[in-house]
Amino acid sequence: MNSHRSLFAIACRAAALSFLMVGPASLLQAQQGASSAPTVQAPLLLASESASASIASAAYSSSSSSSDSDAAADSGTRFNLLDSSQPPPRRYGRPSYAGGNTNADGSRKYTFMGGFGFTLPVGDTHVYETPSWGFQFGGGRNYNKIFGLIAQFDYDHFGLQNNTINNQSYLYNLGCSSASLNAGTCGVSYLGGNNHVWSFTLNPTFTLPTSGTWGAYTVVGAGFYHKVTNFTEPQTGYYFDPYFGTVPYQANQNIDHYTSNAFGVNGGFGITYKFSQFASERLYMEVRYVLILNQQRYGLTVADSQTAPYGSTSNPGGTYNGTNYYPQNSNRTTYIPVKFGLRF
Repeated sequence: MNSHRSLFAIACRAAALSFLMVGPASLLQAQQGASSAPTVQAPLLLASESASASIASAAYSSSSSSSDSDAAADSGTRFNLLDSSQPPPRRYGRPSYAGGNTNADGSRKYTFMGGFGFTLPVGDTHVYETPSWGFQFGGGRNYNKIFGLIAQFDYDHFGLQNNTINNQSYLYNLGCSSASLNAGTCGVSYLGGNNHVWSFTLNPTFTLPTSGTWGAYTVVGAGFYHKVTNFTEPQTGYYFDPYFGTVPYQANQNIDHYTSNAFGVNGGFGITYKFSQFASERLYMEVRYVLILNQQRYGLTVADSQTAPYGSTSNPGGTYNGTNYYPQNSNRTTYIPVKFGLRF
């Protein structure tokens, strides 16, 4: 009986000792495992995403034969939910330019131009006049990339045909004897002349839509035209030179001139070239047709000088009492100016 009690006491002491040894070791192992394990943060899901994930997990666990299309639909649903959280895309319209010198479409509000070239008389004007030179300049307002309005000054110079000079010499020498002509006391001996037209016009301009460095435009215009024809003759003048004293010289002097004021119209087209696609300066070449609506004034011509009421074959121009010896200046005038210049 005593031996059984001794064995039971020994067994109890061994069990207590085993518990004391195993408990701390287990606690130490648990602490080391917790410190060495990687930290995993739980994903932050929206409520809608968490619900979708729970539903998809339940559906997958309930049936292992779910189709790929169901999975793709579930993925698409989550993608759309994510997109719905983003702001809608902005819509951009045409750019608006707020500068004081630009229009809403980006074109310059103000434009200027200047050019030089030659002028070709056409029609009846070519019978009396010859080609010569001219220039122009102006400025105005562009209302958009297509339409603009330019106020413009033009000056176009012309020479006179030989027949015009000869006929005019004949008229100026009417009533002069050969002796007085040779003595230079009557009539003219070396007649010359020229013609010019200057004008102020308003010109609507339409620029054709183009891309690149080349462009084109059409233009029409109307305004006031002033036409002048001068007849000249060499005259001797004098000037004083401090070394040579009084020195004679010869220069053409106007002996007669005629003017005509009238309303006129013009129209034409031009091409432009700019040095780069973004440059505002452009070289231009322009061709127009000009019509001046002069009012006819009657006067003496070579044909009329030998018929009544201005004269006869025996007394040409003898009965003409007027002063208009060049009525052709008031004929309707037509010409083509061709100009080259710069627009900006």
